[in-house]
Amino acid sequence: MKASEIKISYLNDKLEKVLIPNSQTIYNLIKIHCNLSNIEIHEEVKVVLLSKANILIGICDLPKDSIMNCSINIKLLLSVVLRAKSSNIILVHNHISRNINPTDVDKRITTALKNACDMVDIKLLDHLIISKESYFSFKDGSFL
Repeated sequence: MKASEIKISYLNDKLEKVLIPNSQTIYNLIKIHCNLSNIEIHEEVKVVLLSKANILIGICDLPKDSIMNCSINIKLLLSVVLRAKSSNIILVHNHISRNINPTDVDKRITTALKNACDMVDIKLLDHLIISKESYFSFKDGSFL
């Protein structure tokens, strides 16, 4: 009997090293990697993968469970983070309502993700909720 082979690939073809020192830098970076024309139609979830020195490793799109209520599969997220050998991460998502204030669900997801990250020695540096015009940072807002 043969078992299925599971592959997760990571290809680093960027030579430029990008330092991520703060939430504004993340927001500017994510705006380049988001489809801003759909940001008010579909919720998107991304995880920013960083080295221990906060050098950008990559950005990974996470699957969306539904358009109206985006939930995070923490096991899938951590499997990607571990495969990329990332030491630090930043979670980023949008609200289609354009309201960047965190919901109770956002707060629970952040807490659950932080606890899971702590168990495998990964730092959740921030969680951003973004819109076309602005963002909310859990770190800047003292939630992290």
